Amino acid sequence: MSYYRNSDSNYYRPSFFGGFQYFPPVIKSLLISNVAVFVLASILTGSTTQGVLFEPYIAKLFFLYPLRSGQFEIWQLFTYMFMHGGFMHLLFNMFALWMFGMELENTWGSRKFLLYYLVCGVGAGISNLLIGPLFGGAGPTVGASGAIYGVIIAFGMMFPDRPIFVYFLLPIQARYFVPLYILLELYAGVKGTMDGIAHFAHLGGAAVGLIYLLIERRRVPFQALFSKARDQFVPRERVGEYYSYQNKNVSDAKYYDVHDDEDRINQQQIDEILDKISQHGYPSLTEKEKKILFKASKKLN
Repeated sequence: MSYYRNSDSNYYRPSFFGGFQYFPPVIKSLLISNVAVFVLASILTGSTTQGVLFEPYIAKLFFLYPLRSGQFEIWQLFTYMFMHGGFMHLLFNMFALWMFGMELENTWGSRKFLLYYLVCGVGAGISNLLIGPLFGGAGPTVGASGAIYGVIIAFGMMFPDRPIFVYFLLPIQARYFVPLYILLELYAGVKGTMDGIAHFAHLGGAAVGLIYLLIERRRVPFQALFSKARDQFVPRERVGEYYSYQNKNVSDAKYYDVHDDEDRINQQQIDEILDKISQHGYPSLTEKEKKILFKASKKLN
C-alpha cells in the first residue's frame, strides 16, 4: 500500500491494482455482524422457554438504557450499536456505513477505521445519556446511527469535493451536504419531537468524530496528551526518519534516471488516475492511463 503525506495529517491511500476494496475487512465484518445480530434477535424475540419470552431479556441486556432507569449497564455503550429497531432501520444504517465508510477504511487502514467507528459509537451513547433526557429522550436507544454520523463527518472532511447524490438524483458536494445534514439533525433534536429517534446520539457521534479528526490534525489544545493516548492503539509509521546505532559513516545513495522524458511518470498523474478509479472504477481508464499504472506498479515492485 502506498504511503502519502500532506500538511495536515498522515494517511494511507490504496495502491494500484487490487488496492481498493469495495468491502474492506472492517466494513465487511460490521455488515455481517449487524445483520447476524438482527436475524438472531428477531428469531429469539418471538421465542419462549417454558412460557417465558426472550424479548424483555434481550432488551434489558443489550439496549442502551437511561442512567436513571436503573437498567443501565456499562457494556450497553457497545452492544446498543449492534441492535436495531426494524429492517429499514438496519438497511439504511448499513447502506450509509458502506457508502461513506468504504473509502475511509481504504484510505486510513482497517485498524484506525475500527477505532474511530467505536469511539464515535461510544461517544454517541454517552451524549444521548447525558443530553437526551434534557430534551425528552427517556427511552432505551438502539442502532449504529451515532457511529455512522461520525463516519459521515469524516467523509466530509476527507473528501469535501466528492458529490453525494441526494435521493440518487441531486448531486451535492460533501462540504455542503454534511453541515446541512447536521444542522437538520440539530434542529430536530432541539425541537424535541417525540419521533422516537435519538437525535442527540447522532449529534454526539458527529461531535466526537469532529474532535477526533481535529486532534488528528493537531488543531486542539493538549495535542501531545491526546496523540500519545491515540498512538498506543494506532501506531504511526515514521516517514523520512532514519535511525542508526553507533554508525555515523553513512553516505547517501546516488540515483540515476535512465528513462526518457516521455517515460517519466509524475505523482500528479498517478493521483488523478487513482481518483478516477475511486469514482468510476478501473474499466473507465484509457489504455494510456492503464499503461501508466502498469509502469508505476512495476517501479513499486
